[in-house]
Amino acid sequence: MRWFKGSIRTSIYGLLGNPVGPSDSALESGTEDIREAMLALLGEGGPKKFPNVTRRIRYANDVQALWYLRGDLMAALASIHGEAAAREQVREITEMFHGLLPGSLSSRPSPLMG
Repeated sequence: MRWFKGSIRTSIYGLLGNPVGPSDSALESGTEDIREAMLALLGEGGPKKFPNVTRRIRYANDVQALWYLRGDLMAALASIHGEAAAREQVREITEMFHGLLPGSLSSRPSPLMG
């Protein structure tokens, strides 16, 4: 009977608590895909026009670091393509983070986007 109580408790915590995170290989693969997509958006001239942003993206340690670099990427893209186009490109990158970040870092809907 003791194992039953623990199983129920574990099941309830599983439903309410932390979801299972991505596997290490999925996290690493997703991180590299995001990194490549971010660098591709900067284009061939990116390293010359935005060396700091390019370097920070290239050498970011993990998916959280890339998440926080979206603002820098947005600023660089806005100077190249304009803010509206940059916002759409960053939105596509943001979707790539789905399932790779802890819930506290997920993107929330903006009241400014109507």
